[in-house]
Amino acid sequence: MRTLENSPSIVYKYKKVNTFYLLSILIPWIFWFGAGYVSHITPHQEIYLTISSILAFIGLLAPVAIAFSLISNQPLLIEDVKKRFFNFKDVKPQYFLSACLIMPVSIMTAQWISLLFGYSPSQFIITGNFTFTSGIFPVWFLLIIAPIIEELAWHSYGTDSLRSKFNLFKTSLIFGAFWGIWHIPLSTIRDYYQSNVVETGWIYGVNFLLSIIPFVIIMNWLYYKTGRNIIITMIFHITAGFFNELFAPHPDSKIIQTGILLVVSLIILIKERNMFFEAPLKNFVYKKQPFVSEKARSVS
Repeated sequence: MRTLENSPSIVYKYKKVNTFYLLSILIPWIFWFGAGYVSHITPHQEIYLTISSILAFIGLLAPVAIAFSLISNQPLLIEDVKKRFFNFKDVKPQYFLSACLIMPVSIMTAQWISLLFGYSPSQFIITGNFTFTSGIFPVWFLLIIAPIIEELAWHSYGTDSLRSKFNLFKTSLIFGAFWGIWHIPLSTIRDYYQSNVVETGWIYGVNFLLSIIPFVIIMNWLYYKTGRNIIITMIFHITAGFFNELFAPHPDSKIIQTGILLVVSLIILIKERNMFFEAPLKNFVYKKQPFVSEKARSVS
């Protein structure tokens, strides 16, 4: 009797995928385009900066509010989410270390490779300066709080709702595409990270969008390898932004980093092909214990 590995039966209960993703893009877009408009009002006064920052932060909070509203009337889902915050028995040391090290090692490796093409060693200098501003909020605060807030939405409800309908590879691709589109209005907010990336050059904007795909594949691998532990995804997400700002990488080094992440994600896909390409949960029937396919049920 074949069971569905790495996909607990409770995942099938995360059913409102269309509601979650439609609202999670519509509401942030409204607030973020509003923040973008306000941020460019001239002259640039403190009141406009404050309004823009508040609108941007409300947009950030929207997906987690939507996720929690969909979970709030489902006792099984509430219990499931609670458990996944404290489920450390499935977090083997190698996955914890991977969550902590993949992103900083990848950007440092990219910087070393860039030296071969004549780029400056000053990329390794810890300047203490940031490449963007975040309105009234300190940049270091957003580098920590934004990943936490996002993962409270993406890996409390978003990822599992897709996984209940698609295999993990398709889930990662669909979410990666959504996440890239989700970020687009942030490029309209004056001096925000995405805005500065676009102003640097179109190729760097494209690289930002492309880098999301391997990033999501690696993050979802860690997520399911650790028993759907949400904290692991937060750690991985925080290291991505923090270490890219800790050093001073040339924009071209970030393109090299995307290549490195693509290689890592390809290795994971080959090694974990059963995890990523097994049947979606919708092809399995729900039982109190594991999922079992209809064919396997009849044979047993």
